[in-house]
Amino acid sequence: MCGRFTFFEQLQSLQKHFNITITALDEYQESYNVAPTQQVVTVRNDGQQNRLGTLRWGFIPSWSKDPKIGYKMINARGETVHEKNSFRTAFKKRRCIIPASGFYEWKNVNGKKQPYHIQLKNGDPLAFAGLWETWSDGDEAINSCTIITTEANELMRDIHDRMPVILTPADYERWLDPTMIDSEELLSYLEPYPAGDMIAYEVSTDVNSPYNNHENLINSL
Repeated sequence: MCGRFTFFEQLQSLQKHFNITITALDEYQESYNVAPTQQVVTVRNDGQQNRLGTLRWGFIPSWSKDPKIGYKMINARGETVHEKNSFRTAFKKRRCIIPASGFYEWKNVNGKKQPYHIQLKNGDPLAFAGLWETWSDGDEAINSCTIITTEANELMRDIHDRMPVILTPADYERWLDPTMIDSEELLSYLEPYPAGDMIAYEVSTDVNSPYNNHENLINSL
């Protein structure tokens, strides 16, 4: 799964990397411990241009009677995302990218969980493949998202058996295009990222608490 990540990208860097035309951010701040239910920066395409905005992390299907279901839907399995009732329509019509600087995962070591921070070797932002949805009860509307996961690559396999789907720049345009409905092609993007382009290192267990949020969290032990 992917349950925490880091985000400390500069706005101009994001705009260039993701070819952003419109930026409409209610909130924009660095975070060294992004947690579920928080607003996260996302890239969406309106059919003509890429927009940078925010969505609540924790997918709420439009048909759900209780928005609290979002707590359980921070991730969607890439192997079944096109089939699950909760995600299949969004997979066809409402895909997004969730930029990140890195993400955390925990390895079980002698009965204790040791956190790792994982990022790209070249320092580029990660582009998590995501889905988004709008839920409303008539009085309140919530725009939410989920991060798609896949099996672990060689680097991650020693830490955890799952990892977030990280898109390559060559895939951004097709993934974001709302008119692209070829499930076979879309599913082909949901592969483990090349392990040789990533690094992982141990960090402090301070990251275990979402209330801790400072740059020392990503320092290597």
